[in-house]
Amino acid sequence: MRRRSPRVSVLVVVGLLVVAGCTAGPGSPTDPLDSTATGVGASETTGTDRAATAASVDGTLEVHFINVGQGDSTLIVGPTGETVLVDTGDFRDDGAYVVDYLQSRGIDRIDALVSTHADADHIGGHAAVIEHFETEGEGVGAVYDPGVAASTATYDRYLDAVERHDVPLYRTLAGDRIPLDGARVTVLGPPQTPLADGERNENSIVLRVEFGRTSVLLPGDAGPVEEPYLVDNHEEALDVTLLKAGHHGSSSSTSAALLNAATPKAVVVSSAYDSRYGHPHEEVLGRLASRSIPTYWTATHGTVVATSDGTAVEVATQAAATTRPRDLRADAPVAPDTDGPVVVRAAYRGEGVEGTTVPTGARIDVSEIHADAAGDDAENLADEYVVVTNRGSEPVDLSGWVLTDESGARYTFPSNTVLAPGDSLTVRTGDGTDTATDRYWDAGRPVWNNDGDTVTLLRPDGGVVTEVSY
Repeated sequence: MRRRSPRVSVLVVVGLLVVAGCTAGPGSPTDPLDSTATGVGASETTGTDRAATAASVDGTLEVHFINVGQGDSTLIVGPTGETVLVDTGDFRDDGAYVVDYLQSRGIDRIDALVSTHADADHIGGHAAVIEHFETEGEGVGAVYDPGVAASTATYDRYLDAVERHDVPLYRTLAGDRIPLDGARVTVLGPPQTPLADGERNENSIVLRVEFGRTSVLLPGDAGPVEEPYLVDNHEEALDVTLLKAGHHGSSSSTSAALLNAATPKAVVVSSAYDSRYGHPHEEVLGRLASRSIPTYWTATHGTVVATSDGTAVEVATQAAATTRPRDLRADAPVAPDTDGPVVVRAAYRGEGVEGTTVPTGARIDVSEIHADAAGDDAENLADEYVVVTNRGSEPVDLSGWVLTDESGARYTFPSNTVLAPGDSLTVRTGDGTDTATDRYWDAGRPVWNNDGDTVTLLRPDGGVVTEVSY
């Protein structure tokens, strides 16, 4: 899959900007980058802006929370194919997990590489990623950095790779924008005046990724200093569909105040199953549980992919683990190098869209209704059936989903019912042995009225996926 190259104007402003102790120049606080040349410097989106632009989005936006163990790496693929890579995992892996994942997805260019901060579990693969795409791919368009240096070999290798390949490096602060065609990536932090005497975590680049009425908040390792700054200065922009837990689920982050401002429909935690820091901490899981927020953990769900059509976000994972925050550790771990597709598990409406779950539900359709069985309906129940089809591009886990009619008769799909893209499943009213293409209700009597009825498909939480009357 070839990715479109960015606009030339992104590349012409700056060569290498030394971010340790920035002097006045492009990207420094006293000389901000020109928004007409780089796409940065734009103001935040207001609620009115979101409502006005929601109907105009085209295509889909993908956010991939890559399973890198104890670290962070998030790939954003815009509706026109441009890419933003936020962090690259831990230095011990030297970018291997990230490069392998990007190659498996057919990514041959990174248009923007974001360093949320200089900790080695966030920039650990930067040098390897830059080297790979500059020598074997179509390059790295630009690097965005908060400008707080680290005295580590990992940080030095990262800057050496930037300089060796002459990749533009921008100091990036609140109010800037990361260019992404067809979507909006706004920088909410850090402010121009460093927080907490320049401590790295508290000066993380914090991103709001917005597409139509859906949005994702990526807070880096922002903690007890930067989170209050965000709430005090960007409260409206914090209201998002999906939240990545700050600092790998540390108790120092994802505070009650941040959650109250963000009101996320779901949360993603990126950390190792056997994290030496104990991430995610029980205090955070308790805060999420008290708000009944479904939580995806890369350690047990594997890589998590959120796909937005501008109205709702579908969440797909490698493993079908629990999303109950306090029960996350009940499931088996998924190793970072685990292969295999992601399967759509749930979907969530964007801001300002009524309800919580998505009515279209992963593009699962009721594609056929055969209510009038041959002969006597009561004697030929296997010939009364409903067909559901996956019109999407990812497998969908139907386990626990329910088919129901106007009278309230219910059929529940058994566990491990996964419908591949383009495949159909026939639910027959009579009894029989389930197969890969047929499920048997064993209802004992006809369900679907010959003279008209309504077929409703529900998610396990009762949300309507689709409803068809005949």
